[in-house]
Amino acid sequence: MTEDSQRNFRSVYYEKVGFRGVEEKKSLEILLKDDRLGILPPHHESHAQVMMYRKEQYCDVLHALHVVRFVSDATPQVEVYLRMYQLESGKLPRSPSFPLEPEDEVFLAIAKAVEEMVEDSVDCYWIIRCFVNQLNNKYRESLPQLPKAFEQYLNLEDSRLLSHLKTCSALSRLPYDLWFKRCFAGCLPESSLQRVWDKVVSGSCKILVFVAVEILLTFKIKVMALNNAEKITKFLENIPQDSSDAIVSKAIDLWHKHCGTPVHSA
Repeated sequence: MTEDSQRNFRSVYYEKVGFRGVEEKKSLEILLKDDRLGILPPHHESHAQVMMYRKEQYCDVLHALHVVRFVSDATPQVEVYLRMYQLESGKLPRSPSFPLEPEDEVFLAIAKAVEEMVEDSVDCYWIIRCFVNQLNNKYRESLPQLPKAFEQYLNLEDSRLLSHLKTCSALSRLPYDLWFKRCFAGCLPESSLQRVWDKVVSGSCKILVFVAVEILLTFKIKVMALNNAEKITKFLENIPQDSSDAIVSKAIDLWHKHCGTPVHSA
C-alpha cells in the first residue's frame, strides 16, 4: 500500500498542524485546525477561545430552531444541521413541511458522510458548513464544467467506452450530481471518500473528474454489456463498494498523469 493510499482527509490535517500520532477520532484536530475551511484563524493561541464562540453559536442557533419548532429532540441529526445552515444563511423556509430543494439534498448527503467521520456534533456541523460553503463559493464556477472535463479525459483514456455511452444516449444521463455536486457522498464508503475530499479541501475539485473516469474504466466490461442508458446510470449510482479504494488510488494516479503534480488548482 502506498503512502498516499494510507492517508485520508483527516490525517492530512494532523500533519499540517504538527499533530502526528494523535487519535483521529478527536475531531477537533481533524479539519478545525486548518485555515483552508475558514473554521479557525491561523493563530493557534486563539483556537480555544474561537472554538468556544463556535460552540456558543451552535447552541444559540439550535435553541432558536427549537423555539420556532423547526426541530425537536426527535429530528434526525443531519436534518438539524440542514436547518441550522438554512437559518444562518437566511434560507430557512416558512415551514419545515416545505419540500427540500436540490441544494438541500446535496447538503444532507454531505452531512451524512461527515457524520460518519466526526463524533462531536459541534465539530461536525462546522466542518459540513464550511465544506459546503467551499463548494458553493470557491468551486461555484468549476463544478458545472466537470461533466465536460469528464468526457474529455474519458476520451483520452478509452474512446471506445465513450462512444458506447454516446451510442446508448447515456452520456448526458450519468450521475453527475452524485459525482460532482455531492462529491461522491453516498457513492463511496468513508475510507475512500476521505482521500477524495482531502484533495477537494486542499484546493482541487478536478480530482472528482478522475474518480468518475476511473469508475468507468474499472467497470468497463459491465458498462459495455449494458445498452440502456437507465441501466447504466443505475449501475453507476450503486457501484460495488469493495472496489472503491483501488478506484481512488488509480484516480489519483490519473490525476497526476494528466495534471502533473497539482498544487491546489481547481
